[in-house]
Amino acid sequence: MNKKELVEAMASKSELTIAQANKALDAFVDVVTEALKAGDSLQLVGFMTLKVADRPERMGRNPATGESITIPAKRVVKFKAGKGLESAIE
Repeated sequence: MNKKELVEAMASKSELTIAQANKALDAFVDVVTEALKAGDSLQLVGFMTLKVADRPERMGRNPATGESITIPAKRVVKFKAGKGLESAIE
């Protein structure tokens, strides 16, 4: 499902126009992005949890040459499915 299909599905389920659903989805993405940038986590009980974690620097290997390389540390987003979502897809 791409963004257009998601917006159309949201509009039909919520009785919003496609423009309103698109605006709501954009607002949701902006709020989630801002919260994660600030180091907060997002929890929608029964659906999902998003949080930021620090991944430490580590050693890797260039698959083409076999040369050892250092992979720099970075912040990553961790996703954990909630019980409601997990049971719905079983």
